[in-house]
Amino acid sequence: MKTINIGILGYGVVGAGVAKLLKQKKQLLESRTGAVLNLKTIADIDITTDRGVDLGTTALVSDANEIIHDPAIDIIVETIGGDTIAKTFILNALENKKHVITANKALLARFGNDLVKTARENQVDLAFEASCGGCMPIIKSLRESLVANDINVMSAILNGTCNYILTKISKDGSSFEDALKDAQDLGFAEAEPSLDIDGFDTAHKLAILNSLAHGMEINLNDIHVEGIRNITPMDIAFAKEFGYTIKLLAIGKIHGNHVEARVHPTMISDSNPLSHVDQSMNAIAIEADATGQTMLYGHGAGMMPTASAVLSDIADIARNIISGIKRRVPILGYPEDNIKSIPILPMEELHTRYYLRFEAQDHPGVLSKISGILGKNNISIKSVHQKGRNTNGKVPIVMITHIAKEALVQAALKEISTADSVVGDPVVIRIEETDQE
Repeated sequence: MKTINIGILGYGVVGAGVAKLLKQKKQLLESRTGAVLNLKTIADIDITTDRGVDLGTTALVSDANEIIHDPAIDIIVETIGGDTIAKTFILNALENKKHVITANKALLARFGNDLVKTARENQVDLAFEASCGGCMPIIKSLRESLVANDINVMSAILNGTCNYILTKISKDGSSFEDALKDAQDLGFAEAEPSLDIDGFDTAHKLAILNSLAHGMEINLNDIHVEGIRNITPMDIAFAKEFGYTIKLLAIGKIHGNHVEARVHPTMISDSNPLSHVDQSMNAIAIEADATGQTMLYGHGAGMMPTASAVLSDIADIARNIISGIKRRVPILGYPEDNIKSIPILPMEELHTRYYLRFEAQDHPGVLSKISGILGKNNISIKSVHQKGRNTNGKVPIVMITHIAKEALVQAALKEISTADSVVGDPVVIRIEETDQE
């Protein structure tokens, strides 16, 4: 039985999970791959802390170059994270003819096109199943299972931190601040949570998925990104009254010769299966022309779910090595020569429905003034809800629009926010429905 040697760069949570699975599932992996998957070396700056993994004969070193330049190592797994030293290590590994596996979505979103080019030049594989959706096989589904489909729409919950916070606000009535603190106490959120709650982590994943779905260059810069900091219990309560749930969605759609790519809090119908994805779970719904809608659901992070996704990449590459082949499946699902530069639709060109909330002074004529400004901008109102007077003399006015153009909505909101009778900035949440009117 052929022995395939593996090196891991980084021995944190994910690295330890990969090592643990390789050791604990040794016999299962051998029976399924027909090879001995030998964890030869792990590199980390901390080689003294006990990670609770029996490494056996595996060497633990502090210099990553001992793995990168080891001629006996076939596959390198990068679990360091970030886009500085990890980028250098991955490029060096690829240039040394090593197959590389990474869960590093930020690096792939920013520099994936360069990494793919380097892998091609050196005729090695670059795999990243664990970069999007944790243990959900999103990458394999888009790259292989749906190969005969045009992917029309992807709607996804891809950040467990945000989903947990929104669930806490919705189910328990918590404030955003309390829900975030609870997520941090439970380890779902980082001490500095901006990458998650401001939507950037989700945008990294959407950039990768768009490339796989449409054969386009990875494009992070043009994705519209909003986070969940401004979502309040009041807006979630209104959403419930209207039959909606608020989720942070990654949305990718074919739009003529463009691709819609946006990340923002979104109201979705309670009949949408994504509305029932709670706590720290992830899910993605894919609408394709041959299959219709398919959906994947699972843990988007965590030691073992992420390690499981890494092991699927290890097994794929091991099978290729046994068969004496390389690069059987293109890295981005399309041969590199077929990857196109497809533009992302400018956000101001978006057409959708909107939830609008205004805090207004309880004066006569306020509602008609707001409605007039919206009408002047060709924004048609489907319904209006005005609650009773608050103790501070302000009342919330909530409107649901018909389909409108983003640029016109933003222009109207800018004008409305300057009105003396409107207090603070209006709240706008986009509504996503399959049967929008």
